[in-house]
Amino acid sequence: MEEFSIGTLLAVFEEMFGVWLFWTLVAVAVVITLAFLYVLIRDRKLESRRLLRAELTAPVGAIAAILFVQWITNSGFRDIGGPIDWVVLLLIGLAGAGGLMILVYTAMALLGRRKEA
Repeated sequence: MEEFSIGTLLAVFEEMFGVWLFWTLVAVAVVITLAFLYVLIRDRKLESRRLLRAELTAPVGAIAAILFVQWITNSGFRDIGGPIDWVVLLLIGLAGAGGLMILVYTAMALLGRRKEA
């Protein structure tokens, strides 16, 4: 791989996950992000109690993301080689933790009762 481009990255992800699964994951991420932005605009702040509760789900999201990628790629932890593999594994875990945390915060904000001002 002599050149790194977005097209190359998209092709790798489509090959790894499959076209339908990859674009479904992208669509779900966009919907969750838009819902989170809606909650931020509606509430005009991050509510600390809701955020702390959502943070409790971060380890679950990290583990789930790592296991999902291991399952999709038909590999295991024994296949982890050099330092870049550990860095990628860490980034996958961080993405899963942040993603689930945002999803839970947004769900609590949209499904919970809103306090009257």
